[in-house]
Amino acid sequence: MALESSRAAFERAGRSIGGGVGSGLRSAMRPHPLFVREARGAHVWDLDGDRYVDYVMAWGPLVLGHGHPHVVDAVRDVATRMQVVGTGHELEYLAAEAVLDAVPHGERLVWSNTGTEAVQVALRLARAATGRRRVLKFARSYHGWHDSVYAGLAEADSDQPALPASRGQSPTGLDDLVVGRFNDIAMAERLLAEARERDIAAVLVDPIVSNGGVEAPLPDFLPTLRALCDQHGVVLVFDEVITGFRIARGGAAEKYGVRPDLSVFGKAIAGGFTQSAVVGRADLVDQVTAGVVHAGTFNSNPIAMAAVEATMQVLADPTVYDRLETVAAYFDTTVGKVLADAPEGGSLNRVGSLLQYVPDGGGTGLHGTGGRWDAILEGMLRRGFLFMPSGKVFLSTAHTESDVDATADALAEVLA
Repeated sequence: MALESSRAAFERAGRSIGGGVGSGLRSAMRPHPLFVREARGAHVWDLDGDRYVDYVMAWGPLVLGHGHPHVVDAVRDVATRMQVVGTGHELEYLAAEAVLDAVPHGERLVWSNTGTEAVQVALRLARAATGRRRVLKFARSYHGWHDSVYAGLAEADSDQPALPASRGQSPTGLDDLVVGRFNDIAMAERLLAEARERDIAAVLVDPIVSNGGVEAPLPDFLPTLRALCDQHGVVLVFDEVITGFRIARGGAAEKYGVRPDLSVFGKAIAGGFTQSAVVGRADLVDQVTAGVVHAGTFNSNPIAMAAVEATMQVLADPTVYDRLETVAAYFDTTVGKVLADAPEGGSLNRVGSLLQYVPDGGGTGLHGTGGRWDAILEGMLRRGFLFMPSGKVFLSTAHTESDVDATADALAEVLA
């Protein structure tokens, strides 16, 4: 793959777009961001017409692959009739009913656009319900770029205040944050035993540390959080922006059998279109009719609602998740063996169709990973395989065992 057109496009984009990319982390792609002209199924085509097997899947949303026909047809139908209208329309509640049918604890929802926005809505609902202000989150978990939660990527220390993770971030925005350690049950018990004294309104948890290495919860961790929140009057919020509708139809709440008070969904909820939602207890969500402000011009726009309803219809077929598990397990075994056979090749963590490259000695993160990943990233791109700079790997129902076999062969070349 020559990548010349993408290089030229990136240079041109830098003259009009800050950083040359629409979302900052895309600039970490090596040797530079890929510019795509077409995407179908498990593949994308760059500006030169070269085809790539895509393991980025738009950074997670595309459980069904690019351009699933049922989703595209639904969107095409509504787009000819209306786009955004600023009024109610029937797709709002049809899509909501389909989501609530999938989510075990879904009594009510509110629509938003991005995961970052929806997290803020969920925390506002929790604060309104409890009359408290602070939030317990866990180190290495990402809950969006907003000032109030973008912190805690370093190891937690409950005796130190959370630190900003970006230049220009307001330090006071983190005054309401308490940072714990994921899977540290003793720390959670200690912090939440003082929930009233610490003024803790909510526990905000990524039930799988999706952006910090794909770490699954210990068997007792999520049940303990549930029990502690019940005991101390704290709202339990699952951030399922990544895990929702990917790990299972009902997300991590279904997979692990623990029902939070609220869940935040995004990415996969709309099959490649922009939408998010806060789902959960009716008494919490209905506070939007009692003084809790929630707004957004593009919330529940008809095109996104058509995509949500169509996506939920496809995901209701249990064979979708059988297929996801089959191809993800095959990737884990086949590509994992190539890594294991290479000196300092690293390994893979996997939960369902969410995987993470782990270099020997550890070192994974939101912005990139250590070990040989940069060299693997570029070497694989030049052979026609697109991966993420963080080392995360997203599978879809459109990927085949042949795609995986070709990936393993190319990886063996790169590692050699």
